[in-house]
Amino acid sequence: MPEQLRRPAAPAAVPPPRFRALMASFPAGVTVVTAAGRDGRPQGMTCTAVSSVSDEPATLLVCLKQGSRTLASLTEAARFAVNLLGSDARPVAELFAARGTDRFARVPWAFEPGSGGPHLTRHAHTVADCRVTRTVDVGEHAVVFGEVFAVTARAGTAPDPLLYGLRGYWALGRPGDASGAAGTTTQQRARS
Repeated sequence: MPEQLRRPAAPAAVPPPRFRALMASFPAGVTVVTAAGRDGRPQGMTCTAVSSVSDEPATLLVCLKQGSRTLASLTEAARFAVNLLGSDARPVAELFAARGTDRFARVPWAFEPGSGGPHLTRHAHTVADCRVTRTVDVGEHAVVFGEVFAVTARAGTAPDPLLYGLRGYWALGRPGDASGAAGTTTQQRARS
């Protein structure tokens, strides 16, 4: 008689420092997620946890910290904007990652009726306006799914994204340059 197969117990999750080290080794594009609640006040935060989900319907996801004013405004409005930052926007990424500052007083922005949230007019090379379709709580974050209803690219500007990884900010250099030459990538170390 064959022995019954036993399922092993589920392995424990890796400790947070090990997980953070794993994710730090995987560079990601830097965005600022923005929204405005019923009071019309703009809110925003730096976010690298952004991913495409589907192209039909056009859907992306962002992961935002529970308790943030940006998440509260986004949930209240049921819409948001994802501002894809250009390679020269490191100070803006740092500004929107900091607490206790009036971020929108320090950058040019516009909030048009019908958009998902404020657009960072000088520092975002492209903005995706989204309507919230679903929110899932995971640990200390909320995964927000957004259906993209508009995409705005800054006129006369080819995308040159700001990246964050290996605990520093990076720029790719000229878009479309796949040569991989050492001079095509620049790094700016994050402050410790």
